[in-house]
Amino acid sequence: MKVKMLSRNPDHYVRETKLDLQRVPRNYDPALHPFEVPREYTRALNAVKLERVFAKPFLTSLDGHRDGVNCMAKHPKSLSTVLSGACDGEVRIWNLTKRECIRTLQAHEGFVRGMCAHFCGTSFFTVGDDKTVKQWKMDGPEYGEEEEPLHTILGKTVYTGIDHHWKKDIFATCGQQVDIWDEQRTSPICSMTWGLDSISSVKFNPIETNILGSCASDRNIVLYDMRQATPLKKVILDMRTNTLCWNPMEAFIFTAANEDYNLYTFDMRSLDEPVKVHVDHVSAVLDVDYSPTGKEFVSASFDKSIRIFPIDRIHSREVYHTKRMQHVISVKWTSDSKYILCGSDEMNIRLWKANASEKLGVLTSREKAALNYNQKLKEKFKYHPQISRIARHRHLPKTIYSQIKEQRIMKEARQRKEMNRIKHSKPGSIPFVPEKKKHIVAVVK
Repeated sequence: MKVKMLSRNPDHYVRETKLDLQRVPRNYDPALHPFEVPREYTRALNAVKLERVFAKPFLTSLDGHRDGVNCMAKHPKSLSTVLSGACDGEVRIWNLTKRECIRTLQAHEGFVRGMCAHFCGTSFFTVGDDKTVKQWKMDGPEYGEEEEPLHTILGKTVYTGIDHHWKKDIFATCGQQVDIWDEQRTSPICSMTWGLDSISSVKFNPIETNILGSCASDRNIVLYDMRQATPLKKVILDMRTNTLCWNPMEAFIFTAANEDYNLYTFDMRSLDEPVKVHVDHVSAVLDVDYSPTGKEFVSASFDKSIRIFPIDRIHSREVYHTKRMQHVISVKWTSDSKYILCGSDEMNIRLWKANASEKLGVLTSREKAALNYNQKLKEKFKYHPQISRIARHRHLPKTIYSQIKEQRIMKEARQRKEMNRIKHSKPGSIPFVPEKKKHIVAVVK
């Protein structure tokens, strides 16, 4: 005779200690849970509301500069160290952990136009309005020593930007032309130019390290190959590009910050049209920087705000602003992908969270589980109208809000006029130009 018995393993329901949580057995059969989806929808709604409640991105401001912050640079080896250059020629080195300035030096007469750190973090370079390139020690001078640069190169014209190679003792400067320098020499290895106007910014590609990109005031974005010492190709846009930044994960992708309020993400293999046109700013975009993951970038604008864009989206996912913040000139995303630094006209450097509602500090295992569960719920229900409306809602300053409204009306009017012109013309006489191609004037190879 066979007798069927219920057998239970004590490990599944008995607590190891009195401090453990009581384990509750659960049957996942959907027939037993008819209200699971409505219940989860309510939880997702609560989660997305709480996310907006706890969205407090501003952390601190670093005060001390006596003029507008014109440029910033990250330390390649230290997360807590950042460098900033002001319009009065002063350079400051900050410790983000202590939130204080650890060193100040008068680097140039006039503006500090650009700065970059050596790839091993032992020194940094600055260029200014006094036509000099200076190399400084990252550590302060020893006791009794004077604060003097390691090397000084006197140029013939004003240098407007500088960037260091990611693997070699080579750096590039721009002004009337792009110059490639060896650290041990006082004259450039090679000089490259394509056009007559001054070049505002130059950047090395972090993956294909022999490729550089530059932006000129004649509306050009030019790509150079250091191995051939020649320009490769250039794209001419409707308006001037202020700066560009390479994607640290995808070698061919770069994003350009333009005067026409937009950002353009290009694939350098095909410059005929941008991969994405990122809109939302209501004034000229002055700086852009990628996150270390390569999935997002942050932009600084003349409209007194900074925005975070996913690389594959047209619109920004986040906008940061304060009442006191003026025109934002420079912006950096820290190397641990958690924080954003921005330098503005009113002499302040501000530190923001990259994820506005993220809780800082050590999380318990239950907090982590709750956060992960809420994140999955928000992803599951993100296309529901109520949840998507709450998730994308942002409070904007009145000036930006009214300008966005005005620009939307102007854009709709232009589209209406274009469609009417096509409709009332001979078929095929007026070609339809996609929105992406409207801002590209020409590509020269």
